[in-house]
Amino acid sequence: MTKMADSGSSVEIVEGCRLPVLRKNQEHEDEWPLAEILSVKEVSGRKLYYVHYIDFNKRLDEWVTADRLDMKKLQFPKKEAKTPTKNGLPGSRPSSPEREVRKSLDLNLQSATAPSRGKTLPTPKRKVEPVPLVPQVPPAPPVPSLPTSTEASPAAVFPAARETNVFKSREDHEQISSLTTNGTARRLIPSQPGRKRKANCGPTDEDSQDSSDGIPSAPRMTGSLVSDRSHDDIVTRMKNIECIELGRHRLKPWYFSPYPQELTSLPILYLCEFCLKYLKSLKCLQRHLTKCNLRHPPGNEIYRKGTISFFEIDGRKNKNYSQNLCLLAKCFLDHKTLYYDTDPFLFYVMTEYDSKGFHIVGYFSKEKESTEDYNVACILTLPPYQRRGYGKLLIEFSYELSKVEGKTGTPEKPLSDLGLLSYRSYWSQTILEILMDLKPDNGERPQITINEISEITSVKKEDVISTLQYLNLINYYKGQYILTLSEDIVDGHERAMQKRHTRIDPKCLHFTPKDWSKRGKW
Repeated sequence: MTKMADSGSSVEIVEGCRLPVLRKNQEHEDEWPLAEILSVKEVSGRKLYYVHYIDFNKRLDEWVTADRLDMKKLQFPKKEAKTPTKNGLPGSRPSSPEREVRKSLDLNLQSATAPSRGKTLPTPKRKVEPVPLVPQVPPAPPVPSLPTSTEASPAAVFPAARETNVFKSREDHEQISSLTTNGTARRLIPSQPGRKRKANCGPTDEDSQDSSDGIPSAPRMTGSLVSDRSHDDIVTRMKNIECIELGRHRLKPWYFSPYPQELTSLPILYLCEFCLKYLKSLKCLQRHLTKCNLRHPPGNEIYRKGTISFFEIDGRKNKNYSQNLCLLAKCFLDHKTLYYDTDPFLFYVMTEYDSKGFHIVGYFSKEKESTEDYNVACILTLPPYQRRGYGKLLIEFSYELSKVEGKTGTPEKPLSDLGLLSYRSYWSQTILEILMDLKPDNGERPQITINEISEITSVKKEDVISTLQYLNLINYYKGQYILTLSEDIVDGHERAMQKRHTRIDPKCLHFTPKDWSKRGKW
């Protein structure tokens, strides 16, 4: 029998305690994962506990009642010595059990895995040779992997042993990535000038790219920063908005978003679906709609085909809309930091058109000037529109813009776990589409270089190489590197492409890139 923790219990549960908490898993079965108590409150004489399930995504955090706590395995937080932190201030709350041990382990793991996580593959140092494409080859003797890679892939050494399983696992990843298209997120709007909110951006997937490079001492106002998990703010770790009504949809936020404090106690936060202004009641929204003239996002419509349109919004010219968009997006993104200043960014909003107007489906943002060739900073498909192919459409549109600009691009690192899966799925389909369209030249095997694939797709060279290795396509045969397409990969690719009903048509894109370096402060 589980000992219940209630107001009359002799044991008082405080913030930082850890204990098993009852929850339902995906099969609707009871399970007792270990959870950390982040906050305690009392409502109508009954205590509620805000819990974070250890090793689970933060979107599953929730308020629970005392009857779901297993007091038999309660772990109290260790008391911190009152030593100054980096900022010269003592710790704000006691640490959880094993917090220090976890930190040291995380640091050791980061240093040990730095070459393989969070690092893009270096550019080839030798002259790029054409890579012939063959239908299938016998197993080759074990040889080193590509000299351009920082780590050897076992699949590249023994291709025949694993080729049958590689594409199946990629299909599983595609199903997962279709659940949410999140990509990278940015932390929003500090409460005071000069201060930044702290975020939690630890990857939850072993393939996620890590932020082990550290954080600059001074913030870059021309871009975003990866937030440091060790500086988590207890406030920003907790969801603060219960429900959002946006047009005909009601959304349940996944993460904290810095909306004004007085709005966080409301059962429903109302948003105008065209200007994204937030209001405290339905009556306020109705009154606002009589005055709001917008029926589409502000800015220029640069693409329209069928009911799908894209609008380009300048973060300097449309500051209010951009900030409201960031506030909404922060409810579903939790990976990076974004400062209140939206001037250095462009926002590309995808909409669906009907008789009432252009309804927001998703968006991505990008820096006006990126020193690291980033063509996406944040990317999001709103939950009501997920699992319908809009995520890949956003990614495809970002690369179409890069093609017009004459550049290769890559999403801002680190990617979240689901963001990495979404991009890998897009890269795989795009590269396989090119390889399968190659025709034999005078009866010989078709040949293509990594550089040529990169130029055709605008996908950065490092992303092309990592995708080919992920798909186990690169093999060493008779003194040269070859790309091997098995029947499983071809069949799987054809099935995946049948599901992509909507594609970007370059003929419908009306976009003229600007040289922001000559425009002063944007």
